[in-house]
Amino acid sequence: MLLTEKNTSERFIKPFNSNLSPNQQLLPLSATINGQNHLEIGGCDVVELTEKFGTSLYIVDEQTLRISARQYRDAFKQFYEGESQVIYASKAWCCMAIASILASEGIGFDVVSGGELYTTTKALEMSDLGTEKIQNKIYLHGNNKSVAELELAIDSQCKIMVDNWLELETLARLSAAKQTPVSILVRLTPGIECHTHEYIRTGSIDSKFGFDANQLDAVFTFLKEQPFLNCIGLHAHIGSQIFELQPHNDLAAVLADWYKKALDYGLPMEELNVGGGLGIRYTESDDPPSIEEWVQTVCKAVTIACQDRDIPLPKLISEPGRSLVGSSTVTAYTVGGRKVIPNVRTYISVDGGMSDNPRPITYQSLYEVVIANKMTCANVETVTIAGKHCESGDILVKNIDLPQTKPGDILVVLSTGAYNYSMASNYNRLARPAAVLVNEGEANLIIRRETYEDLVKQDLLPSRLV
Repeated sequence: MLLTEKNTSERFIKPFNSNLSPNQQLLPLSATINGQNHLEIGGCDVVELTEKFGTSLYIVDEQTLRISARQYRDAFKQFYEGESQVIYASKAWCCMAIASILASEGIGFDVVSGGELYTTTKALEMSDLGTEKIQNKIYLHGNNKSVAELELAIDSQCKIMVDNWLELETLARLSAAKQTPVSILVRLTPGIECHTHEYIRTGSIDSKFGFDANQLDAVFTFLKEQPFLNCIGLHAHIGSQIFELQPHNDLAAVLADWYKKALDYGLPMEELNVGGGLGIRYTESDDPPSIEEWVQTVCKAVTIACQDRDIPLPKLISEPGRSLVGSSTVTAYTVGGRKVIPNVRTYISVDGGMSDNPRPITYQSLYEVVIANKMTCANVETVTIAGKHCESGDILVKNIDLPQTKPGDILVVLSTGAYNYSMASNYNRLARPAAVLVNEGEANLIIRRETYEDLVKQDLLPSRLV
């Protein structure tokens, strides 16, 4: 097949259907091609969005985000007979607008720092939801929580995932000093391997997270003696961007064994947190399970594990992050210069890169790309998309087939809602991009573009240098 005969970006577009699992789509569910041959998301022309808000630009489809949340929430209600709660792994992208949307859909929050906890509660205070409605839906994670973070969590009345002995002993001291009961879950390392990048594999024995199984008896014994620590559950997480379902069956069995043992110790167990980890589609060849398939597998596995051990169904907690937000968002860039190395490679440069999407250089992550102003044009060349940073490794996508591009075209990288803005930096003193929320033809700025003044506002000059 000649390059000019290959399919164009039209193949990524599907008629809107709220039953489609967003994590299996490359574009947001609302994506269409309008009469100008432009990509349209949430009823907004992407080219016009870039003219108004500039590039690089994160574009978030509110409809896709809400449908993802509803599919998780409704699937747990359908497939699990006990109580359940979906909590968003905020590290995927923590900002007030996303927190407010998800809270309005009944989603809770997994936060991993004082900053994420503050952002989430601030969003709820500014909305009409109110923190009191979701205080029991916020869980603080982290393998090295500071005393200040633990105190903030206690004062916020959120639940705390205890990761190690120092944290456990510190919480015992703080709760006693405050005379305040604290609800905790113990995180354990289940020893389960998944086929995913080694940096995002967290369930294996060799992991920085959680107590090893051989420590749990001592942990349970310690907890029995603590008057202000209420151990209400267990937690484990086996990794991220997982396409397999079998490891979740294995996890349920491991967690149920230790849950039963904790009950035998007399601990007030009532919750079982199975983490998250469902992958999303980044490339055409990716084939992740749907949200419903993942939830059904988890619910069935936990139910069978509890029945086999004759223990009551606990409240089932899950922590999707990437699969909630990843496919809701694209990143738009403006095409700049071109470098052609005959018989080797053609580089196309864009006005962003590793500072707004560090995943390719960090995890060797792959993406699909479209040209927003040439959606039905045939692919006629193979190019490599280069970022603008002073790093040879600042490559967003290697060897991808695209229509002929020219400076000023709008290049869009798909599925960038997870770990793009949240890992963004000011490397080379680039200002971080703006983010815009689109829905039914309306576009609202949710994160302002940083300015040069923002880049220096934390800098200080000693008086002797002035």
